[in-house]
Amino acid sequence: MTSVAENATGRAPVDEARREDGAAGAGLAFRLERAGLGYGRDAVLRDVELEVAPGEVLVVVGASGSGKSTLLRALAGLLPPREGRILAGGREVTGPSADRAMVFQDDGLLPWRSVRRNVELPLRIRGVPRGERGRAAQEWIEKVGLAGFARHLPRELSGGMRQRVQLARALVGAPRAVLMDEPFGALDAQTRAEMQRLLLEVLRETSATVVFVTHDVEEALLLADRVAVLGRTGVRAVLDVPPGDDARTNLRERILEEL
Repeated sequence: MTSVAENATGRAPVDEARREDGAAGAGLAFRLERAGLGYGRDAVLRDVELEVAPGEVLVVVGASGSGKSTLLRALAGLLPPREGRILAGGREVTGPSADRAMVFQDDGLLPWRSVRRNVELPLRIRGVPRGERGRAAQEWIEKVGLAGFARHLPRELSGGMRQRVQLARALVGAPRAVLMDEPFGALDAQTRAEMQRLLLEVLRETSATVVFVTHDVEEALLLADRVAVLGRTGVRAVLDVPPGDDARTNLRERILEEL
C-alpha cells in the first residue's frame, strides 16, 4: 500500500511548486498549450492543455483511437503540433532530443547486436568512450535482471526479456524523461505483471519524468502519480492517484465514467 510520504513508484510525491518549474529537479517538465495534434488534415486531439511535473509519473489512458500514441509522439518531438505549443523544460519542442527516451510496445532492438551492444547504443551515438559505455550498459543489464545475457542476441530472448533490454537502453543515458507507449501491451499477463514490478523498482533509481500510455485502468492505477483520461478529441480529466484501496476504487470508477 502506498504511504502518504511516497507515491506508487516509491519516489517522493510531486509538489505543486515543481509542477510550475520546468528547471526544478532532474526530471523534465512538459506543458501543452492549446495544442492540436494529428496527421495530415485529420486532427486527432484539439486544444490540449496539459502539464506534466518534473519527476512525476503521468499515465495516459483512453480507448483505441483516442490519440494516446499521438500525444506521446508529440512529446517526443516526432510529431509537430498543428496548432499551439509543446514545451519541454520551458523550451519549445522542435524535434527529438537525447533527454527524452522512448519505449515502444515493439521492442525495436537491432537483431544483429547483442544485448550489451543494444543497451549501449544511445551512449555510442553520443560519443561516450567504449569502456565507459560498456560499464554503464552492464550496470543497467544487471538492474533489469539480465545478468548473464549480455552477449545474447534478441532472437535468443523471450518477449519479456526483450522489453527489459529496451527499458535498460532507454535509461542507460540518464534521460530527463521517459515516454512509454503501451510497452507491456503485447506480453502475457504474468510477464506483464513482472514488468510492471520491475518498472516500479527501476524508477526508484531515477528522478526522470515518465509519461506512460495504456488502455488498462488497473495498470494506470498501479503506476501513476496522476492519470490523464483522453476522450474523442482531447483531455477529459487529469486525476491524482490517492493512497488507499478505497480511494483508488472510487478513482477507478471515475476513470471508467470518463472513458
